[in-house]
Amino acid sequence: MNRTNEKQETVKPAEGKLGILVVGCGAVATTFMTGVLMTRRGLAKPVGAMTQYDKIRVGRGANKKYLPYSEIVPLARLEDIEFGTWDVYPQNAYQAAIYAEVLKEKDINPVREELERIVPMQAAFDKNYVKRLDGDNVKHSVRGGADQMPTRWEMVEALRNDIRRFREEKQCARIVVLWAASTEIYVPYYEPVHANLDALTQAMKADDREHVAPSMCYAYAALLEGAPFIMGAPNTTVDIPAMWQLAEQTRMPIAGKDFKTGQTLVKSGFAPIIGTRCLGLNGWFSTNILGNRDGLVLDDPDNFRTKEVSKLSTLETILRAEDQPDLYTGYHHKVRIEYYPPRNDNKEGWDNIDIFGWMGYPMQVKINFLCRDSILAAPLLLDLALLSDLAARAGRYGIQRFLSFYLKSPMHDFTQGEQAVNNLYQQYTMLKNAIREMGGYEPDEEID
Repeated sequence: MNRTNEKQETVKPAEGKLGILVVGCGAVATTFMTGVLMTRRGLAKPVGAMTQYDKIRVGRGANKKYLPYSEIVPLARLEDIEFGTWDVYPQNAYQAAIYAEVLKEKDINPVREELERIVPMQAAFDKNYVKRLDGDNVKHSVRGGADQMPTRWEMVEALRNDIRRFREEKQCARIVVLWAASTEIYVPYYEPVHANLDALTQAMKADDREHVAPSMCYAYAALLEGAPFIMGAPNTTVDIPAMWQLAEQTRMPIAGKDFKTGQTLVKSGFAPIIGTRCLGLNGWFSTNILGNRDGLVLDDPDNFRTKEVSKLSTLETILRAEDQPDLYTGYHHKVRIEYYPPRNDNKEGWDNIDIFGWMGYPMQVKINFLCRDSILAAPLLLDLALLSDLAARAGRYGIQRFLSFYLKSPMHDFTQGEQAVNNLYQQYTMLKNAIREMGGYEPDEEID
């Protein structure tokens, strides 16, 4: 059936409040929450949020028109959002925003009272996964002493209770859970635990702390409570078949991993230029300096390894040797992150790209991106929350590949040999087609 000219309503309306629970109440989370609260008062603009600014073509020919997302699909309104959070530090969202020093105090104070009411719930935390953090606002075992860490299953149960209590207290019709906390140490895929849901559940109940990260407990709890889960760090968390099965069982959307903000955004946009122009690549060296809490955590080699795997995955699916052996065989791709406290949240990324052209003659491209990490991340949180809520109301569940546009290392079924789509323009086409389809229009763009 051609749906170009006739819109078919297939999505449940966005009625009632949408609760957005953010894991982590640091720079990214508080910048996000402050921006939404300020925008609701007409005191700021949500620049960078595609759900608030982007327009998509629907229809063709004489019926063609460009509409904002909210006129194509029923998105939750900013006025209907309720915020909650978990964090290892007990400071409320106002205190945390002031401490983060991303936003000026004059841009925080108008919503001070609302931010002060957002007090972090105790985090499900294992210091072995983030050695550089040492907060005391953490959950304890109900069966052990006051200083004993809960088992992984106790974490799941406690987090489920948190979600239920928040939903009831805030009278939320729907909940979305976003991870905006620190990068955990690298957890490689371990088939005996991660390959199926029963095995993962048993590992949680057996308190397998080696193969079950705390972030997995958040995802598990969210999905059981009927909340989509978005992984904004490069953690393994939902990137395992066991979680895919849980998402399918609960009919909830999942997406991840790692918010695509600065350097990787540039890389996923510039690499296609090299490929489209049929230029060769000898090497791509990327380095960053970052001084906020994220930089502190990534200064630990075990945590950096998780980030490195995520950032290295982008090029290899865009500039593929199997497609163009003359151009992309054996190029050197290296990524570094340096903790540099004076920069705080003002991240700087340098890229040195060694390319070659006609007859193999070498050339270079230099990119210096002086960005603000949380300023770039905040609109991603808004878009991902609104679009995952939309997906749930549209009956979409499991991996949401159309959200790859927002993520450094998009989820894909690696067990079946599927490769992630990292080309920014192909990702944008996937996003637009999904919005069209959920809006009842024809998803009419091809991914070339």
